[in-house]
Amino acid sequence: MPQTRKSQISLSDTSYYHCVSRCVRRTFLCGFDKYTGQSYEHRRGWVEDRLLFLSTVFAIDICAYAVMSNHTHLVLHVDKARAMSWGVDEVLTRYHLIHKGTVLTQRYLVGDQLSAAERITFNETADIYRRRLYDISWLMRDLNENIARQANKEDGCTGRFWEGRFKSQALLDESALLACMAYVDLNPVRASIEESAQTSQYTSIKMRTVALKAKQRQPKNLMPFVGNHRINMPKGIAFALKDYCELVDATGNQIRYSKKSYLEQKQSPLLTSLGLTVEQWMSLTTEFEKHFFSAAGAEQIMHVFKRHTQHQRLRGMGKAKALLNRS
Repeated sequence: MPQTRKSQISLSDTSYYHCVSRCVRRTFLCGFDKYTGQSYEHRRGWVEDRLLFLSTVFAIDICAYAVMSNHTHLVLHVDKARAMSWGVDEVLTRYHLIHKGTVLTQRYLVGDQLSAAERITFNETADIYRRRLYDISWLMRDLNENIARQANKEDGCTGRFWEGRFKSQALLDESALLACMAYVDLNPVRASIEESAQTSQYTSIKMRTVALKAKQRQPKNLMPFVGNHRINMPKGIAFALKDYCELVDATGNQIRYSKKSYLEQKQSPLLTSLGLTVEQWMSLTTEFEKHFFSAAGAEQIMHVFKRHTQHQRLRGMGKAKALLNRS
């Protein structure tokens, strides 16, 4: 039985989520269809461009993404505090970039005076729009509907393009977050589409690696790595970007060539910080979705999430104990 969205997303427990959307058709979202001889590779650009654009509209940051042939992976961070800090003008300006709004919101933005009665309705509408701008379901809707319309137009057909719902996993601690990000970034390598994480097109790791090698600032559309925990910690992922990229690259090589030496020789400071062994890390980054369903994190945190979301049982408790409890 499908889980309700409120039982999968609990911002009081975590602001990080792994979301997966799958194409319902046997044809391709992207890539090359060997049966028809038609290439859909350009659609990867549609997904990436739309996703990066939406990150500038919503109070939701992108930690990782990978656009595959018939599905997409996203790791998202919900920044509710940022959305709550926006004035009404900013909320409406952002929302109107992707939706028409109402007659009242349109009138307000062009400077028309609203009556007292209209103000009541207007304020209620603005509050609804604010909540939508930090709602993962609305971001996924605005991403998937746009791609579906373009694909249907190109294919000359109508009907459902995506499965009815996207899958969501709550990432409850740093180990779950970093492992899931690496799992997402390494999708093309595991599928033998790309030889390494560094060359994987339409992934966040490619964007990060390009910027790192060129000694440029981190990509503005991705949530930044901000170094280790310290006083006055800025917003971002609490590890060094260089350590993450090196670990993902070494993990990709180990997956590709089946040699444990890639990670064992690396002696990753990130793995040391997380308290994970090479065996635990490899299991997480190759089978994350197999091990966990609604949530992933250390066993104790999983129990707290289970209680808050009123799950009778939570799949993955055994794997949480084996893979995400610090060694």
